[in-house]
Amino acid sequence: MRATQAIIHLDVFKKNIETLRAHHRANGAEPSICVPVKADAYGHGAIPAAKAALEAGARHLAVATVDEGAQLRDAGIRAPILLLSQCVPAEMEAVWAYSLTPLVSDTQAAALFAEAGKQTALGAIYGEVPPKVTEKLPVFIKIDTGMGRVGCRPEDAPALAGFIEQTNALKIAGIITHFAVSDSSKEENIAYTNTQIERFSAVAETLKARGIQTGILSAANSGGSVSHPKSWFDMVRPGIILYGYQDAGSLPALKFKPVMELVTQIVFTKTVRKGESVSYGRTWTADADTVIGVLPLGYADGLPRLLSGNFSVCINGVLYPLAGRICMDQCMVNLGAHPEVERWDKVTIFGGAKPALNAADIAERIGTIPYEITCGISKRVPRVYAD
Repeated sequence: MRATQAIIHLDVFKKNIETLRAHHRANGAEPSICVPVKADAYGHGAIPAAKAALEAGARHLAVATVDEGAQLRDAGIRAPILLLSQCVPAEMEAVWAYSLTPLVSDTQAAALFAEAGKQTALGAIYGEVPPKVTEKLPVFIKIDTGMGRVGCRPEDAPALAGFIEQTNALKIAGIITHFAVSDSSKEENIAYTNTQIERFSAVAETLKARGIQTGILSAANSGGSVSHPKSWFDMVRPGIILYGYQDAGSLPALKFKPVMELVTQIVFTKTVRKGESVSYGRTWTADADTVIGVLPLGYADGLPRLLSGNFSVCINGVLYPLAGRICMDQCMVNLGAHPEVERWDKVTIFGGAKPALNAADIAERIGTIPYEITCGISKRVPRVYAD
């Protein structure tokens, strides 16, 4: 196994789930938890994360693509799996075959799903229908309450629900929406989220008044799951917080811990004299004699090149700055004139004990979000699972 590894602390992942559950209980609620494991569980590994989530009490999982859902089914996972993104007609038979639960935003998609069901029996590919799944395909009606992405308008939901019921091939498993700014503590954004909650609640009440079974009501993402109790309804869908990161503007702050720890080793050291440069473009020049450590980690592994000259790694509890540009497969660290560091020492890139930085620190330095950092750790970095 190569020196560069992503250590995935599944015990921390489970603890984060329990931290959120305790927060809900403290507020007098206990919604079920749907854990998104899309994008390979935000870079952490979909199958191990999914199994750990279910062990921790999650009742649903969520993916973005049909292939992601199929991967979980092929691994023997039988829990309900929500398909959060829209799929094309060519994928709809596979949705049936793998017993995935798609989100439906319009009658055209609903009709196509119903037609696809005539070709492929529910659960046909993986051979076993999950508990409580009938011969009809369960779907969630997606309501656009203000995200402006996919979903029907609130006023169109009754017609869509009626159409789904009339297909005789689909069943309404739930009603779902997504928040745009629920992780923000700005007054105007809190008001906007409350408006989304009110719109969603109104849709549910309208459908119930018309005798339509709404199934599971789900609105809260990470920000909603923490900061907006009125959005918890029957099921929450926390994402990045379970992997250890919470927006600083989202209140209250809970003790979620990073699940991924990216580590490597020093594989080479050399003395660089004053005035000599390091790496491409000669952007870094030694202002005194110093020792440079070489790490087998670069932007092809997911360490953003934008961190060149703007990042420090942790070695033996001390932070050391990068020297020069990050290369595709390597980067260099300035260890100083008399370092208490040796070749082969462990290096923490992010996610370990302080003073090591975390993915949020990296994200802030290059103007992005921690999601992109963990998702960006490439497949050539082996994932090592620790309980």
